[in-house]
Amino acid sequence: MSTKVVEILSSEELRRTSTRLASQIVEKTRDLSQLVFLGIYTRGVCLAKLLARQVENLEGISVSVGALDITFYRDDLDKIGPRTPAKTHIPFDLTGKTVILVDDVIFKGRTIRAALNAVNEYGRPELIRLAVLVDRGHRELPIHPDFIGKKLPTTKEEIVKVYLQDFDGRDAVELISN
Repeated sequence: MSTKVVEILSSEELRRTSTRLASQIVEKTRDLSQLVFLGIYTRGVCLAKLLARQVENLEGISVSVGALDITFYRDDLDKIGPRTPAKTHIPFDLTGKTVILVDDVIFKGRTIRAALNAVNEYGRPELIRLAVLVDRGHRELPIHPDFIGKKLPTTKEEIVKVYLQDFDGRDAVELISN
C-alpha cells in the first residue's frame, strides 16, 4: 500500500490564512491591550508567534505570546507513551486577559480540554478563545474553535501534517493517507 501526500496549503496560502485568522481575532477582540496568545507545544507555539506578528503588522500593537505544555494534563498518557515534557512559559499574568489558545490542528478535542485545565494553573482569564490552523473534524468532546484557518474533512485514519517555518524550515499543510 502506497502513501499518498496531498498539499492542502502552500506557503503562500498558509500566509494568507494566518493573516485572515489574525484579522478575525482583531475584529472579535474588544480590548486589544488585554489580548495574549498561548500556543500549545509544539507547532501551536510557532503559530501563536506568527499570529502575534500578523496582529502587530495589522494594528501596530505588540501582543504577548506564551507557550503551554499540556503533557501532564492529557487523559491519554497511557496510549501515547512516554514523552519529554516541554516547558510552559507564560511570562505574564492571565487574570483578566483575553487568551487566544492556539494550536495547529484540532481533531478529537482532547488536547484543547487538557490546555483549558492547564490554563487554570496560571490565572483566571476574562475570556478564552480557540484559534486553529486546521479543523479536521471527528470531535469526541464538545469543543469547537472560534477561529479556523481551514476546515478539512478527513477520515480518522488520515494524518494532517503542518509545517511551520520557525520549526520545520518551511510552511505547508499536507494530508497523508495510506
